[in-house]
Amino acid sequence: MTTLTHRGRRAEAGRNSDKKPDGEEDGAADRDLNDDDPDDSKDIRLTLMEEVLLLGLKDKEGYTSFWNDCISSGLRGGILIELALRGRICLEPLSLRKKRLLERKVLLKSDAPTGDVLLDETLRHIKATESAETVQTWIELLTGETWNPFKLQYQLRNVRERIAKALVEKGILTTEKQNFLLFDMTTHPVSNATEKQRLVKKLQESVLERWVNDPHRMDRRTLALLVLAHSSDVLENVFTSLADDKYDVAMNRTKDLLDMDPEVEAAKARGAEMIWAVLAAFNKS
Repeated sequence: MTTLTHRGRRAEAGRNSDKKPDGEEDGAADRDLNDDDPDDSKDIRLTLMEEVLLLGLKDKEGYTSFWNDCISSGLRGGILIELALRGRICLEPLSLRKKRLLERKVLLKSDAPTGDVLLDETLRHIKATESAETVQTWIELLTGETWNPFKLQYQLRNVRERIAKALVEKGILTTEKQNFLLFDMTTHPVSNATEKQRLVKKLQESVLERWVNDPHRMDRRTLALLVLAHSSDVLENVFTSLADDKYDVAMNRTKDLLDMDPEVEAAKARGAEMIWAVLAAFNKS
């Protein structure tokens, strides 16, 4: 599990009459992604997974830290949150027997294609399961961390490379080959530094100039990205360029946010339960 560290200790490096058909609801959910953060309307639209990977990549080298063993599961958590924000999946309703986030199963709301290969592949997996699974189980299955050989079919393969290729297509990364003595590796250096700087600035401002001290007043995608950046161990990359005083403020506020009880916050958060469920899953791991 990742931890927040301070600079001195960080390691190197509606109603029935108004109800729309399912297809229209899915399309509306996809369009609503652009309404969550008005400042992003003029920028390239990235998925949460693409944003997490972009934050984790070394700009010139084009690869993530070799010591980061958290980003794979973090990206899978991002897939679940992205699908929930797009209205494709949700958590089963609260019941007397299943009140806790980690006990509630992930349900399919719609299998309408999203247009993203990884999201649509995950939707097919969720639809194909005989019995519903929890958020934590789905993160493990999509990562391939299961002892059940019959469940290995649900593993998403080459996720980082596929996300990187999507970022190449969007003009944010480029593709190169680097030699590492014993092997050659495909790398993806940042070619559009402006887009990454915009992303970093958005997150910095969310805990500095735009800090609201209430997760339920935050833009949901920004909240989700803070959770995922922490879970993927790339949050340090967001704040490292700040002056020492601002760095401390940003880290302390983010720590306070992530230390909140997911169970309590999810009960208040209409439409953001999956974000808190993913945080709860990583807190337990």
